[in-house]
Amino acid sequence: MMYRLFNKFSSILVIIILFVHLAGAQTIHKININQAVELGTKNSFDLKNLYLDYNIQEQKNKELTSAIYPTISASGGLTYYTNVPQIQFPSSDRSIYEVLNKEGVRDMNGNVIDIENASFSVNNVSFIQPWNTQIGISVNQILFQPDVFVGLQARKTVLQFSQDNINVAADNLKEKIYKAYYAVLITQKQLEVIISTKQRLSTLLNDMKQMYQSGFAEQLDVDKLQVSLNNTEAGQNQIINGLRIGMASLKSTLGISQKDSLELTQNLDVNSLKMDLISPTDFTYEKRSEIAVLNTAVELQKLNFKRYKLSYLPSLSLFYQFQRSGQRNNNFAAITGKPWFWYNTGLVGLQLNVPIYSGNKNKYLMNQAKYEGEKVQNSLLQTKQFIDLEQEVAVSSLNNAIINLDVQERNVKLAQEVFSKTKIKYENGLGSSFEVIQADTELQRAQGSYFQALYEGMIAKTSFAKAFSKL
Repeated sequence: MMYRLFNKFSSILVIIILFVHLAGAQTIHKININQAVELGTKNSFDLKNLYLDYNIQEQKNKELTSAIYPTISASGGLTYYTNVPQIQFPSSDRSIYEVLNKEGVRDMNGNVIDIENASFSVNNVSFIQPWNTQIGISVNQILFQPDVFVGLQARKTVLQFSQDNINVAADNLKEKIYKAYYAVLITQKQLEVIISTKQRLSTLLNDMKQMYQSGFAEQLDVDKLQVSLNNTEAGQNQIINGLRIGMASLKSTLGISQKDSLELTQNLDVNSLKMDLISPTDFTYEKRSEIAVLNTAVELQKLNFKRYKLSYLPSLSLFYQFQRSGQRNNNFAAITGKPWFWYNTGLVGLQLNVPIYSGNKNKYLMNQAKYEGEKVQNSLLQTKQFIDLEQEVAVSSLNNAIINLDVQERNVKLAQEVFSKTKIKYENGLGSSFEVIQADTELQRAQGSYFQALYEGMIAKTSFAKAFSKL
């Protein structure tokens, strides 16, 4: 009796040791598979960065939109010339001599004024005052620029491309979470079974020891059963370690701290595997996120080609400039009463830029865009072929997994019946301990095969759902 209590206590202790790290956990997460997907999607750094890329693209779109609005700028400046610029200005009185000569005016000697006596000189003159200031404003408005207008057309498509990338990453993450979640869930069920097996063997060992003491069993029978129990304990330890690793991997996939604890609340419904065996009839390639992102990439390459093609067209812009300038000279005060002289200048016009020749650069850019578009088209066709293959494999794998699971489920039931009958025969003195140990070993093997088949079935179901966009 004490031995049975000890074994029950040891089984409970194993579970306590397995989850002892939960005592210092920061947060307890009780989640089913849908909640796990929601939590992982929320915490994924890759998805967060992709959402940031989406936000960045929104700002780039707004930056591009700003190009169609007028640009307004103001300027101002104040300068002082320590030495004002000068030019040489010619000076001559020849015109006066010409008038005097024409009128016949004579000099003191009675001679007619001679034009050749006129003088010629050069004087340094400056039209700039020491103090100068300018303030102005300019406005520029694009009327037509091909690359800008193509960029405006591409705004929605570029945003859709960012969203498609998010969808692809989300689908991949969801598949990863499903597989990690079910791996842990099945391992937990496997641990429960092996603990039950250990308890069964412990009880059997205790009974056999009593039979040995009563002379109805040999020491060899006790030793064989002890070996079987030791192997079961070793298998239990392996499952515990595997569960610990699987739990850590699931936490990492969900983006939570390793110090947090997880409690999986999803029911492991084996019958649900068979519900998805028939291929969906409403599937279209466009439902796959990989196809959506490639379709958007095709549209982007078309717009890119159009941008380079329209680059041969001229661009037109409207501009206006206004400037108020001032010069200071103290001598102005004697004439105007103020030392500053102010004047305004205004300018309005159209600026037309016509590309003529750039070494065929635009032609080469167009060819690059064309070839990039053909590459995307090839990738699109290749991806569709891969999806066809993926769906064929998914259907066959799920079908085989269900068949294997049914077989292993029947094997477990049969092994349990064999063990129960063998144990009854042994207790009634009609069988040997070797038969009991062998029946128990076969039962454990059948249970292990069943859980392996169950895991493969859940993985096949996940791959099937992803292949047909049902995940």
